[in-house]
Amino acid sequence: MIDGIEAVIFDLDGVLCFTDDYHFLAWKEVAESLSIKLDDSFKDRIRGISRMDSLEILLGSEAGSYTADEKVAIADRKNDLYRKMLEKMGPGDQAAGAQELLDKLRERGMKLAVGSSSRNTEMILSRIGLKDSFDAIADGTMISRSKPDPEVFLKASGMLDMSPSHSVVVEDAYMGIEAAVRGGFVPVAIGNDAAKHAGAAYRVSCLSELIPVLC
Repeated sequence: MIDGIEAVIFDLDGVLCFTDDYHFLAWKEVAESLSIKLDDSFKDRIRGISRMDSLEILLGSEAGSYTADEKVAIADRKNDLYRKMLEKMGPGDQAAGAQELLDKLRERGMKLAVGSSSRNTEMILSRIGLKDSFDAIADGTMISRSKPDPEVFLKASGMLDMSPSHSVVVEDAYMGIEAAVRGGFVPVAIGNDAAKHAGAAYRVSCLSELIPVLC
């Protein structure tokens, strides 16, 4: 167990649930309308970053051909498609062991938050039945800088009234671990991408492995 920890901040996608396929399918539909071909590597390239940053990657060398307003319209179209796909989600889409881990952390008196760049965070948490498990939710509607900037995690820790040094961040993305490091948090990597970051204090493959680490 990590000493001195009073709060745990979770990323959403890839940690508490998995919406990578929905993101990819929505981006793929948008890409096809722009005569752009996407392959599965796009999923990894956009892991943990904002919608607008993802759009820049999708557009690539053609990004300069679009105005700021056109880019916003494309991103909004993608989000509309994505939100329709999210309507299929339910409690069965929680990551394995999520509720058990949250309940055990609550029993220990930990403060719990979500720190996600997604603007759909509250909707997703509601659909999978986890919204009421958290003391604070910081998301993409509250920040101006996406990961690897630590803004969303700092916002979450501020909402909890906790210092970063006493807060764990659980992330599945390399950029998310980088954000946690920059913010002075204790970074815990879940999955292969996040585990590549040398700054991760702990590395696990699933949420159940966090129980002995955090509880």
